[in-house]
Amino acid sequence: MPLTDDVTMAPDGPEPELVARARTGDRGAFAALYHEHYRLVYSFLLVRTRNRHLAEDLTQEAFTRALRRIDAFTWQGTAFAAWLTTIAKNLYLDELAHGRTRLETPVAEFDDPPESWRDTEALALRELEAVEAHETVRTALHTLNAHQRHCVELRFLDELTAQETALAMGRSVGAVKTLTYRALRKLRRPTGAVSA
Repeated sequence: MPLTDDVTMAPDGPEPELVARARTGDRGAFAALYHEHYRLVYSFLLVRTRNRHLAEDLTQEAFTRALRRIDAFTWQGTAFAAWLTTIAKNLYLDELAHGRTRLETPVAEFDDPPESWRDTEALALRELEAVEAHETVRTALHTLNAHQRHCVELRFLDELTAQETALAMGRSVGAVKTLTYRALRKLRRPTGAVSA
């Protein structure tokens, strides 16, 4: 069967039994989901926070929120891991927004001479270029279909491995690699990097 760029949005199959049981209040089913997905959520947060203790705390909070909201979860054919990853991502972004997470950045020693205005101007220009690059990437991502965009976001923005992305999307590793390849090929076309 030939592969196409367009993927249907219908659920791939019935809701997994553990998820269905957890949604009805079965704590044992939720505990099984916790054990099945803990490592993925923890790894996702550890890559971003670069702090083992903070990643552990945020992982626990992600599962606490998931437990509180499990009855609101709607099966749409994507893996339960994708929902957990979204919760974890939102927690991490909240952590950054509230300034509670401070990533260490090497800075000059206190006795170094003060930065000149040219260094400040260069820094401002680099920040402007970063904003423009972010807008370019965001615009380019909208040329992809929903599955390709989600795959690229997980692989490159969320920095998940192919295996973690496959688990989060409820797909095989081969399908993730195919989606990634096609998405990158499609993204290169507008820039002229790949000849048609």
